[in-house]
Amino acid sequence: MTEHEKIVLFAKALQDENRLQIIEMLQSGEKCACKLLEHLQIEQSTLSHHMKILCQSGLIAWKKVGKWMHYSIHPEEAKKLLHLLQSLTNVKDSSLNQLETTISNSSCQCDHPAHKGTAI
Repeated sequence: MTEHEKIVLFAKALQDENRLQIIEMLQSGEKCACKLLEHLQIEQSTLSHHMKILCQSGLIAWKKVGKWMHYSIHPEEAKKLLHLLQSLTNVKDSSLNQLETTISNSSCQCDHPAHKGTAI
């Protein structure tokens, strides 16, 4: 799998509110699918769909315990994905503050009247 394909899978994993809630829930550690279902109040088939996408991204690890799946954040894969994103954007940890300042101080440079002086 190429770096671009990995980033696309990661972006897909983050584009849904339920998946973001699942990631937030897993920040405190491994959770059984039953706990995720209880919190999200969705059908098991819907959870399975979301978990398939999260697991394909590499961000989430899984294991079967009895009849239930247990999920957790895969820390090494999360670091790899972050590194891929940083390499794609060429942003280093020390440059993040500078990038935020640059973005907040930027204005649109096009000639469209509606954009004059507006932030990017």
